[in-house]
Amino acid sequence: MSSTRSTRVLAAIVFARAGDSGEARRLADELHKQNPQSTKLNVYWLPSIRAAIELSRQNPAGAIDALKEAAPYELGMAGPQPELGAMLYPVFLRGEAYLALHQGAAAAAEFEKCLQHKGLAINSVLAGLAPLELAEAHAMQGDAKDSRAAYAAFFTSWQGADPDIPIYQAAKEEYAKIK
Repeated sequence: MSSTRSTRVLAAIVFARAGDSGEARRLADELHKQNPQSTKLNVYWLPSIRAAIELSRQNPAGAIDALKEAAPYELGMAGPQPELGAMLYPVFLRGEAYLALHQGAAAAAEFEKCLQHKGLAINSVLAGLAPLELAEAHAMQGDAKDSRAAYAAFFTSWQGADPDIPIYQAAKEEYAKIK
């Protein structure tokens, strides 16, 4: 993918995740119109953008539906890649959708997939967040042991992180609540 197209793909994801679904949709439509034959775009990134839009609209079932098309390609190197790794974006978004639907087992399976293929993800921020989301999925199922183990994996991988990062602080608070 060209850097301009890659930048617009990631911008669409960011707009969707930030709740600006109108701008995300506009960029996605523009990308599709300009690249109707791009497999990477049309079966990996556009479904991911649509899923992110649905999540921001509080429609996790719609997100799961949007990601069906991406399933056969989700472990591929879809570009843009940080240091040539895959982002596993469809997997991560599906896991988040299952969390939103309170389907802890299904969410855990998706986040486990991220961890099982972390060699693909290399420097993706999603790989670093997967243990945290997995901890939440296990907690949702009432599985304190596995939840604590996933939190421990998250804390180990984030041991050099700034302790004032909100997501890190929230993780410590959630970890403390698990019995």
